[in-house]
This record gives sequence, structure tokens and C-alpha cells, in this order.
Amino acid sequence: MAGSDAAAAQALSRARDAVSRQAWGEAYRLLSDAPAPLTPDDFAAYADAAWWTSRIDESIVARMKAYAGYTAAGDDRRAGYCAWMLFYEHQLAGRTAVAAGWLRRARRHLSEEPECVEQCYLAWMESEAAAARGAFDEAMTIARGMAALARRCGSPDLYAMGVQAQACVLLAEGRVAEGLDLLDDAMCAAMAGELSPFFTGWIYCLGLQRCMACVDLERAAEWTEAAMRWCAAMPAENNFRGLCRVHRVEVLELRGLWPQALEEARRTCEELLPYERWMAGGAYRLVGDIRRRYGESAAAEEAYERAHELGRDPQPGLALLRLAQGRAEASAAGLRLALAEQPSGQDRLGRCRLLGAQVEVALALDRLDEARTAADELGRLAREWQQRCGSQATMLHAVAASAGGAVAYAAHDVERALPLLRRALALWLALWVPYEEAQTRMTLAAACRSAGDDEGARMELRAARGLFERLGAAPDARRAAALLGGLGGHGPQVLTERELQVLRLVAAGRTNRAIAAELVISEHTVARHLNNIFAKLDVSSRSAATAYVYQHGLA
Repeated sequence: MAGSDAAAAQALSRARDAVSRQAWGEAYRLLSDAPAPLTPDDFAAYADAAWWTSRIDESIVARMKAYAGYTAAGDDRRAGYCAWMLFYEHQLAGRTAVAAGWLRRARRHLSEEPECVEQCYLAWMESEAAAARGAFDEAMTIARGMAALARRCGSPDLYAMGVQAQACVLLAEGRVAEGLDLLDDAMCAAMAGELSPFFTGWIYCLGLQRCMACVDLERAAEWTEAAMRWCAAMPAENNFRGLCRVHRVEVLELRGLWPQALEEARRTCEELLPYERWMAGGAYRLVGDIRRRYGESAAAEEAYERAHELGRDPQPGLALLRLAQGRAEASAAGLRLALAEQPSGQDRLGRCRLLGAQVEVALALDRLDEARTAADELGRLAREWQQRCGSQATMLHAVAASAGGAVAYAAHDVERALPLLRRALALWLALWVPYEEAQTRMTLAAACRSAGDDEGARMELRAARGLFERLGAAPDARRAAALLGGLGGHGPQVLTERELQVLRLVAAGRTNRAIAAELVISEHTVARHLNNIFAKLDVSSRSAATAYVYQHGLA
């Protein structure tokens, strides 16, 4: 018996040593097999080890045992901390009622204690609650008090979190430039190695979310690289790796580095599922966008369905997929619902993407007024954000200028379209977002052609085709090549998106009446489009137009 007890004690000693070294994978294995009775401290360490190794349910069970032990021992500070962590873990899992119960318990344990660092967690939540109800002065006072308490208690971790809390109040209040500056301060503490691993990951994760919410792509890209360098230097067991990687996938997708984005998305989903389902859903949605642009409709549809299963709205990517499939009405309906369900003050970048897609779909359906309304809202959002944060609205302005230029061109207002589209192009170039740059060049080519600038149109089409080919966006590359056409780039005039839709349906053997029914336009409008198509392609029959479609890979 004595030998057995000695072996158990030795095993537990090894487990505690692994915890002290933050070797979480080893600690998890040793603690899960430990035969000796565990103390509350052991259960708390077991919970941390389970959390770091992405075993959230086990973490919660172990932390409840630690909580029970501390409560029985009358240790309110540690019981309060465990209760707060249980609130945090349940909140992440979407169990809001359970989370609220544990937060109340944390308050009960800590509110009457003498000043202690654990009270910073309560202050953080109080600051967030005050900001949520618009009491920004109160929220800022609480956040500053949290940072001061952390400094008095000698906690760099919670001091950095207090700075981050102040940044969030400023962002919520609309003082974006000030908020982002403070956010940078907190992120620098993480980057400099001044914080514990848990808080380093936490600060990075929260900061990256705020950067993307503020539509600050440049800042998000820089901090994503820093976060991923930290993740790479950490042991394999790192629950933050998947959370940081989601934001890296977003940046890679925008930068046009699609093969890397797909690989990162695959790894992200492996690291996040089954516990971080909502975040994993975001990765699947990005996969759908890339597959759609590759022309892989089935794979894109599968990714969008998976995103939906995990709780993420697959719009606007799904609507753009439906448009490419010729199902414009289904596309428009999906976007209308998505926009109605999302208040304009939340997820600005997400709403801007929805509005940009609505412009594209409405123009494809010849609904100029609907497209103009969406473009006007985009412009208003960009201006409002510019007033709040100065130069941090570049991406919003790029989306707004692209949409405004497309609407002006569709309305035959080339004088207005050209400067808007050139501004959009300059912004996309500055942001280094190649796919949107190429799409803008396509519309700009059409506007140049309408203005009589054939050489300018050819230059834009060549540049767009080169970008699409480098990206692997095969359908768009074929469209650009077909529009460029002819020897030496001299060939057919630029077709509009609607004309391309009509042309494809003609090639599929549809009659004018069938085309009108499918696109929800009049037969007279179909006939007008056909006349324009025949003139631009220099053909005189439906069979010649069909041959052109198959010769240029537009079917």
C-alpha cells in the first residue's frame, strides 16, 4: 500500500511540475490519469490544461470541482475567480443563462472581499455592461478603475486588459482613432512578452476582432502576423491558435493569397471544432467565397452549407453564387433577408459587403433604383465612419466608390462613373485587395468604352485578366479574355453583366420569352439586349452568338 501511495504521489508531483512549466498537453495527460485525490488547486490546473488542449467540456467539469473545493474551504477569492472563468467558458459556448448564474456567484464571492486583483474581472464586465447601455462616461470610469486596481495589485495581465477595456469603450462611443491607439498599446504589451500566455492570446484575439469590426484591414494584417508568430512559438497545445488563425484567413483571402487561405482555413476548423463552432463557421464561409471565385460551384455550396450549420450566415457569398448560377431572384431574396436582419450599426464590414452584393444583383436584374439605394447607404456609412475615425475608413470608401461607379455606369452617367471607379481602383490598390481591384477594372473598362476610350478599356481588361489568372479566378478570367477578344486586343466591345447573362441563356437554347421569365424582365428588354450583343460581338445570329460563347469558355 505504501508503494502504491508513493507512486501516486510521484505521478501527481510530475503533473504539478508540468503545470508549472505550462506544458499543458503533458499536464492534461498526467492529471487525467492521476490516482491520488486532487486538491482544488489541482482541479483548477486540470481545468486550465483541458482548456489549453481544446477540451472545453472537461475544463468546465474540472473547474466546477475546483470551485466546490475552494468554496468548502472558505477561499472566496479563488472561488470567485473560478466562478468568473465558468461564466467566461459558458458564455463562449453560447449558454447565456448558465453564464449569468456563474457571474452572479463571482460577484457574491468577490464583492465583499478586501481589494484584490480578482475584482478586476468584475470591473471589466461592469464596464462592458455600461458601454452596452450607452453610459460611456460610467464605462470609462470603471475601465480606468480596473487598470488602476491591476497596477496596485501588480498584475501586468489585468492592467493590459484594463487598457483594452478602455479602448472598447472609446470604440463603442465612436471615438475610433483614440480607441485603436489604446488597443495598439495593449497589443504591444502582448507582443513584447510582458504578459502570461493566457492573457497574450486573449489580448490578441480581442484586439483582432476589434480591428476587423473597425474595417481597419491594414492594422488587422499587421497584428495578425504578430499573433501568428506568437502562436508558432508556443507549444502545440494552444487554444488561441485557431482563434487567431480565423483572422489570418480573412486577411489572406482579401490579399488574394487563396491557396494559403484555404490551408489555414482547414487547420482553423480542425483546431476550433467542436467547441468554437461560430468561429469555425466563419472560416467555412471564407472557403465558400474562394471556391466560388475559383468556379467550383459544388464545393462553394458545400462550404456555405457548413457555415450555416455552424451558425454563420453564408451571405453575401451564397447570393453571389446563386447569381452566377443564373438564379438572380433567389440571390436578391437572400440578400434582402440578410440586410433586414442586420442592423446598420453592427458589423459594418459585413453590412457593406451585403450592400455591395445587393448593388451587383440589383443591376443584374435591371433594378436601378434598388441598386442606387444600396449604393447611397454605402456612401453614407463610409462618410459617417470617416467622421468618427479619420483615415481608418479606406475599405468602406473603396466598397462605396465601386458600387457608386457601377450604378452611375448603369444609369449611363459616364462622367460620374469614371471618377468614382478610378477612386475605387486607387483605394483597392492601396489596400492590396487584388480581386476587388480586378472587378473594378472590369467596370472601369466598360465605362471607358462608353466614353470612347477604347485603348483605356483594353488596358483595364488586360490588367483585370492578368489579376484573375494569377488569382485562379477562372470564370472571371474567361470573361475578361472574351471581352478583350481579337488579335492584339482589338475585338468586341465590352458586354455588360446583364448582356453576358442573356448571352449565356441564348447559348443554352432559351427563347426570348424563356429568358425574360428567368431574368424577370420584359421580352422587349431581351430583344434590346440581343441587338446590343450582336452589335458588340459583330455577329448576326443566335447560332453565331452561341458559337462565340463556347469558343471563349463563357458557357
